[in-house]
Amino acid sequence: MFGLTHLTDDFETRVTFGGMRPAAGRPAAAGSVAGLHGHDAGPGMPSQGARAATGASTGPSMGASMGPGGPSCGALPFLIRRDGTWLYRGSPITRKPMVCLFASTLRRDLTGAFRLQTPVESGTIEVEDAPFVAVSLEWCGCGRNQVLSFRTNVDQVVCAGPDHPIRVDWDRPCDEDGAGAVPYVQVRPGDGPLPIEARVSRAVYYELAALAVPGHCHGAPCLGVWSGGVFFPLGRLPCCREGDMGDDDDGDGCAQ
Repeated sequence: MFGLTHLTDDFETRVTFGGMRPAAGRPAAAGSVAGLHGHDAGPGMPSQGARAATGASTGPSMGASMGPGGPSCGALPFLIRRDGTWLYRGSPITRKPMVCLFASTLRRDLTGAFRLQTPVESGTIEVEDAPFVAVSLEWCGCGRNQVLSFRTNVDQVVCAGPDHPIRVDWDRPCDEDGAGAVPYVQVRPGDGPLPIEARVSRAVYYELAALAVPGHCHGAPCLGVWSGGVFFPLGRLPCCREGDMGDDDDGDGCAQ
């Protein structure tokens, strides 16, 4: 059983994620996810902890949803904000090791929904944008041999390339501050076509822009960066002169 304890120092909650439903005949712990969900039970509906205390079975019913990690407990009271902050019932989780532990259980299903999954159970969570943020950048080499290494807010290092592409939706409206489309880098694949990504922070975006070189993507002039032998376009280059595109503008390595 995979237990996650001491969720945050702020509200001193005890969570047992690997056992969201208490075993039959055992009351739910005062701060466990099962106990917390019990407080949300509707009128006339005993909480899971109350059912367990009376010896009633708390295992999945005949109609219970079964997720990839076992029975699904539905929506969990987690929210990952656009800036990478994790909230539990509206309160920030301030302990970084706990955030990293939760992040290690994050999955994305076939529909694009995010969930926390253990071998025992799983539950969906809300994500405002991308679940992770790329907060720093290191690079080595130059041109096609350049390698860009991103570090996320949970200290995972991702090297951009064929397996970890950088994505920019050119047709998406400008960012809230009007600075243009936001790049994302793939952290790991999901269960379906949609991957788990990190949003590139504004500071890291400026570093990428400083490394950008002219190129083409699908015939459109653009500025982009090379990493792992792949050219990743960052934005359109509407005005350019012949001969200004450099030697790496053929788009053969374009990722989009």
